[in-house]
Amino acid sequence: MSGFIAGLCVAILPLLAAGFWLGRRTARPETLGDLGTPVEHATFETLHTASLAAPPLRAGLTEETARRSARRLRSLLGTDALCLTDEKDVLVWDGIGGHHRTEIMELLAGPLDSGRGEAFPLTCDTPDCPVRWAVVAPLTVDDRVHGALVACAPRESAVLVRAAGEVARWVSVQLELADLDQSRTRLIEAEIKALRAQISPHFIFNSLAVIASFVRTDPERARELLLEFADFTRYSFRKHGDFTTLADELHAIDHYLALVRARFGDRLSVTLQIAPEVLPVALPFLCLQPLVENAVKHGLEGKADKCHIQITAQDAGAEALVVIEDDGAGMDPVLLHRILAGEVSPSGGIGLSNVDDRLRQVYGDDYGLVIETALGAGMKVTARLPKYQPGVHSAGRLTRE
Repeated sequence: MSGFIAGLCVAILPLLAAGFWLGRRTARPETLGDLGTPVEHATFETLHTASLAAPPLRAGLTEETARRSARRLRSLLGTDALCLTDEKDVLVWDGIGGHHRTEIMELLAGPLDSGRGEAFPLTCDTPDCPVRWAVVAPLTVDDRVHGALVACAPRESAVLVRAAGEVARWVSVQLELADLDQSRTRLIEAEIKALRAQISPHFIFNSLAVIASFVRTDPERARELLLEFADFTRYSFRKHGDFTTLADELHAIDHYLALVRARFGDRLSVTLQIAPEVLPVALPFLCLQPLVENAVKHGLEGKADKCHIQITAQDAGAEALVVIEDDGAGMDPVLLHRILAGEVSPSGGIGLSNVDDRLRQVYGDDYGLVIETALGAGMKVTARLPKYQPGVHSAGRLTRE
């Protein structure tokens, strides 16, 4: 899909530049300055105007995004008026002849139903109104018509018909990208919900049982653990932001480990080595805590003796390197590979595949989890986090209310 969209963008913009703008700029020459030939100048202005119109459209087709992009789109076509519509109403009218709105919507029924562009003469009782002809080009996403681009001019023009069609296809590409962005956001939100659902109910029940056991014997200890539990659950079920900071994620891990240590006592020891300079690094929300929970489960599972977990976060130039290692039972590498590939459901591999998928979605396939394990040899999980990634920004520190 992404390759198709990129190819379509590459195909459309040069056609706009070399075709319609060449005719327009040749008819109305301007000072070229140092931009070279008229064709080079037209190409530059077309690409620049298109780049200014694109960002609003990447948010979808609404009254606000239509308003912010309409003037740029009319500039691309050089028409007296242009309007963008959804399936029911005119979202914006840019230029003269706004009194044609109702007539335009009446003419749109056919093109919106068929998905094919058409040109229509307009009726007008205003003698000096230059808007006498409308070119309708549907806006489609995944073969579904979402609205139309309507270019208005004094007379019928085959050049305008073709140019309006090309601009409408370019707008449709931007709307399809917006739809993909929204789908990606919904997918991330669904995965976070799924990850929250994987937070072991046994952990919650056991934590509350441990807290209850201290209520009479050590009320102050019970109070401290209850606050740890409240802070951990508040962080885990917060509703704002897809990203957090490494500092906040480690803070939540500290709450989690405090509850685990209260239950297992000296059977569990944890070592942390954290470089201060990586604490502000932004990362996907609930990205590391499931890895620590997995280390606790596999570290203590099937063992009567002690378990040690080591958590390190190092500065690695443009990246932060986070390693979570336990000396527990480990896992068969073949089974682990099948779990990460989604071939089998994890029985205790809490969140490993979820975290791996989210890291790859946000940073690319080069940033998936690196896991070293074998039966009886513990497990070492390494996550590389770029210090800067476009679109990755934390929602701010979550404080206790």
